[in-house]
This record gives sequence, C-alpha cells and structure tokens, in this order.
Amino acid sequence: MTAEQDQLAARVAEAMWAKDRASQQLGLRLLRVAAGEADIGWRVGPEHCNGFGILHGGLLATLADTAFAFACNSQNALTVASGFDIDILASSQAGDELLALARSRHQGRRSGLYDVTVLRGTETIAHFRGRATRLKDRKVIEEI
Repeated sequence: MTAEQDQLAARVAEAMWAKDRASQQLGLRLLRVAAGEADIGWRVGPEHCNGFGILHGGLLATLADTAFAFACNSQNALTVASGFDIDILASSQAGDELLALARSRHQGRRSGLYDVTVLRGTETIAHFRGRATRLKDRKVIEEI
C-alpha cells in the first residue's frame, strides 16, 4: 500500500478510537494501523478472567474483533462485521501481554475477509476469521 493510503488509515483509526469506549475501558491499545491491517495490544488483568482464572473467551474475541474492525475500516469505507469464527488454541491469564494482528485476505466492493492472529509472545493462542460488509456509499470520516 502507499504512504497516502496508510495516512488515511491513521486518520480513520484516530476517529474510530476517539469513540471506541469499550476498547478504551478494557485497556486495549491501538499499536499500528495501515491500509487493510491493524495491530492491537492488551495486558490481561484479573478483572478479565473467568471463574477458572483464565481469560474469558468473549473478551479474547473482543480483542480480535477490535483489530478486525480497525483493519476493515482502514480504507475509509464504513464496514461492519457480518460474522466471525474464533479458534482458541491456548488459554491466557492475568498478566499476559497479548497482540492481535489483523490482516486483509480479500476486500471486494462490498464484502471482505480478514484474519486475526492473537499472540502471547511468539505463541499463537487464537485464530479469528472475520467477514465484513461495506455499507454502500458511507465513509468513516470525511476526507480533507
């Protein structure tokens, strides 16, 4: 992608992040965004763990879904999830530092497919595949 596309992705991400109260409240961190890509970091806290002392699966999905959202909206076409699947390969616990790496696999005029790999260090702990639908003629931000 070009530097101009990556700059647009950064402006879109800034606008999205400013309104994303859920991600902010959970302590997620937007680390990097580029056209069709996003990286989100997160330190798991004890408040994110279930009764077994491991990260709640729904919150793991939230981390991956957030990276997916920033990646699929990065080209400034308002895009929503039409579905996703997540495979949890290993558990996580309080204190773990996680990294969700979202990458576009296909983006057509209206539908897209994105993969998110969730890492704890170098270990893949989850794989998420998101399906996206672009809303016709709608933008995330007005371009300057």
